Amino acid sequence: MTDRTTDASTDGATDSITDRADGITDTVAVAAVTYDRHEELAQLLRSLAVQSAPIRTVALVDSGTHPATAVVDAARAANPGPAGEAGTPIHYLRSEANLGGAGGFAFAILAAIASGAQWIWLMDDDGHPEDERCLAELLRAAHEHDLDIVSPLVAATSDPTRLSFNFRINGLLTNDRAVLEPMGYLPNMVHFFNGALIRADVFSRIGLPDMKFFIRGDEVDFLARVRRAGLKYGTLATVAVRHPATWSEMKPIFGGFITPVIPDGEFKRFSYFRNRAYLARKYRNLRWFGADVIGFPYYFLTHGDLKGLRAWFAAYSAGLRGSGFGPPPSA
Repeated sequence: MTDRTTDASTDGATDSITDRADGITDTVAVAAVTYDRHEELAQLLRSLAVQSAPIRTVALVDSGTHPATAVVDAARAANPGPAGEAGTPIHYLRSEANLGGAGGFAFAILAAIASGAQWIWLMDDDGHPEDERCLAELLRAAHEHDLDIVSPLVAATSDPTRLSFNFRINGLLTNDRAVLEPMGYLPNMVHFFNGALIRADVFSRIGLPDMKFFIRGDEVDFLARVRRAGLKYGTLATVAVRHPATWSEMKPIFGGFITPVIPDGEFKRFSYFRNRAYLARKYRNLRWFGADVIGFPYYFLTHGDLKGLRAWFAAYSAGLRGSGFGPPPSA
């Protein structure tokens, strides 16, 4: 029931990683979104600036209540290119409407594709590449395994030895980085949208993130479309991005066989429950539906939370009907 669970380079080395055998150099554009996380955004831009593989442009969509122009200007000033030339261009895209995560990524991805890049690297503002080799190694893995999509591990900011989101390995859930890292490459596993590197033509085939979801569920829908299209994807376990963990939201029951996710905040809860139901119906996934209608009521009843149960039922019913979508009332 968790949204995201799925079954030091030298300059000389940079060329060997980004230049393919056919003589064509990989081009990468970053699609990033931000909403009032200025300190975290500054860290993201610093981490992107030191990547050993070149980045053509950073398409940054800002839907926040306080524009991040000062952060962007500081990043531009701190990272000039050689001989005084401009460094990696930051294409700052201000949105006065709150697009949510899904709408923000859709906007940023289109802008990144418009740069002509062959690959789009997705980044949320509260995450950042762990070291300077992250992008180069993702590109290497993408070519080695002929992938359409490759993701790094997502390590918890507060404890990088653990992962922010669980993986299911041999039927068991784990967020222990030491378990996954020795495996090197994990086929048919990926987490959106923190650090996923995607071929630009993938979006022409399966579309953009669906802004209807606003928050929560957009990554599940996108992965379902990836699978339907027969695209090839995996996770490279030897590199990581850092991202805040959501462990407090995960409420394992029945010995961890089912893990209801209970987000903090009324709107996040409503969105998550509604989107879960909508996706279960859209993809006719009886496994999701069965886990939901057993797991959520069991959790709320055993915690004596009748108000929570009523709120879940209202949101889940709305999702099954395909109603209740839209931004928060104050957006």
